[in-house]
Amino acid sequence: MFYLLLFVLLLLAELLYFRIADKFNIIDKPNQRSSHTRITLRGGGIVFYLGSVAYFISCGFPYGWFLLGLTLIAGISFADDIHSVPNRYRLLCQFSAMLLMFYQWGLLTAYPWWYILIAWIVCTGIINAYNFMDGINGITGGYSLAVLSALAYINHFVVPFIEQEYLLIHILAVLVFCIFNFRTKAKCFAGDVGSVSIAFVILFALGKLILVTGDLTYIILLAVYGVDSVLTIVHRLMLHENIGQPHRKHLYQIMANELKVPHVVVSSLYMVVQAVLVVGFVLSGYHWWCLGISLILLSIVYVGFMKKFFYLHKT
Repeated sequence: MFYLLLFVLLLLAELLYFRIADKFNIIDKPNQRSSHTRITLRGGGIVFYLGSVAYFISCGFPYGWFLLGLTLIAGISFADDIHSVPNRYRLLCQFSAMLLMFYQWGLLTAYPWWYILIAWIVCTGIINAYNFMDGINGITGGYSLAVLSALAYINHFVVPFIEQEYLLIHILAVLVFCIFNFRTKAKCFAGDVGSVSIAFVILFALGKLILVTGDLTYIILLAVYGVDSVLTIVHRLMLHENIGQPHRKHLYQIMANELKVPHVVVSSLYMVVQAVLVVGFVLSGYHWWCLGISLILLSIVYVGFMKKFFYLHKT
């Protein structure tokens, strides 16, 4: 009953936000880099942040520093959804939010400075990569659902590393968002506030899992997004492009835009592939082998796909 009530409250909060977004014209207009063709409400992913607030209030106010960092990073992202914010301010807020998350992990006092610096750069990169991958209907919601479900399974059956309520409540928030986004004609988009917030939520749980187990191979939970993001950056550098500029060169974008594969099919494919990798990883027991083979196979698929279909994008 608790989770059912919470689901209903998050659903009502999302519907209320739609009215606010409609009144204040918080919308996403299609442009030449868009993968959609109709004006759509932006910022529906604010429900992810509301899920964190709901967890914080209902479960005894845990992880206060994490929530402060999430509030900071979600706030600047929402401001960017409404009106463009200079990159330096967004990066400053992201770096500050990372420090708050590291403090919540206990990282700042337990590890040397160079370890923290590397983690700082990597985690900020993950947040932004997750944001860049948010480009078609259902991909952020579907992929996040796959990752959070995997974390919940690992937490319950393999090794406890975080309160299960944290994962279950955020799964509810993602399900609410998917009702309005994981479909052919999306009612809303996540916006930066959504993609950045859910990335921060997932990264916090994944970081705790890695710190508790000492096993870096759990990064496989982000393997599909990771390979697409990293190889796309490499590809754009090879093309002598400014990687800071928006583009439509991700594998999923070419599938959706040039090959005309329905958005929900592409998003489901990313979701299923990530889920299959995690199942093989958990069942095999050979974590490093599984991670290495997964990254190699994903890279081969990416390179092969681009060799065969990238000409459509250039055309």
